[in-house]
Amino acid sequence: MSEKGNDCIQTESVLLQQLDTMVSEGRNPDTLDIDLLNTEAILQKINAEDQKVAQAVAVAIPMIAAAVDKIVEAFAKGGRLVYIGAGTSGRLGVLDAVECPPTFSVSDQQVIGIIAGGEGAMYKAVEGAEDDPALAIKDLQEIDFGADDVLVGIAASGRTPYVVSALEYARSRGAPAISVTCNPESAVTQAADIGICALVGPEALTGSTRMKSGSAQKMILNMLTTASMIRSGKSYENLMVDVNASNQKLYARAIRIVMQATDCDHQTARDALSNTGYKAKLAILHVLTGLDQQAGQALLDQQQGFLRRAVEQAKGDAK
Repeated sequence: MSEKGNDCIQTESVLLQQLDTMVSEGRNPDTLDIDLLNTEAILQKINAEDQKVAQAVAVAIPMIAAAVDKIVEAFAKGGRLVYIGAGTSGRLGVLDAVECPPTFSVSDQQVIGIIAGGEGAMYKAVEGAEDDPALAIKDLQEIDFGADDVLVGIAASGRTPYVVSALEYARSRGAPAISVTCNPESAVTQAADIGICALVGPEALTGSTRMKSGSAQKMILNMLTTASMIRSGKSYENLMVDVNASNQKLYARAIRIVMQATDCDHQTARDALSNTGYKAKLAILHVLTGLDQQAGQALLDQQQGFLRRAVEQAKGDAK
């Protein structure tokens, strides 16, 4: 056998040993008969497994909270949240990143998603990308990743060389490195400052980590950005007051948010939005305090964007 052939066998042996130790790659004893079931019974099996996801994420909340605190600190000094991953994990990071600008009116550079293999990998797997440590460093250098940023490396397996390399590079730059995985004591966890692990167990279909593992990862990423944005003043009560009214649906949502926050009628909400540059946060402040756009913006700036504090300040000044 050629030297190349021997190398391939050795690599396969190492990978097989790694897969044998991964919880997410195990066979699920509750679904061994799934190929014998009718459609409804198959779906019931999958649903029963999915119900385990939320509890697995709940166990990881202390580490998720530690990660959120790091992200909030980074945002406060102008830093970015950068997701990086391969395959399904990378796609989930990109998905969460692109939802932040319309939801919270932040720049598309504040939360960034990087997937191994580039944009084309969102639609079709790029062979070998997840196994290339140098590619991860190159991808981070291309966005000028630095100490003020936070990196979240996502890998259900916990072994992806691309993600391990990215986390190690982030730490070398002095930036917080956070991992999100579904296998304990993994290589990505060891490479991170904060390791988030949602132990969802074996998949209904062995090794299909786009299922429970993917669901857990999406929940965690939602928690990271949503909690960080709330902590950064992007909500009032439980309302998305920094929503960017960039289309008819979002404009209607902005009207509804103003109405819900102030108990005003439809026309008052529309007028307030019109008078404040269609910014829900400013419109709410206007309805509740009477401040015009310029004075309202100045007060919000003074209160670092926190609407509740701005309202309390304005009402206190009026006494």
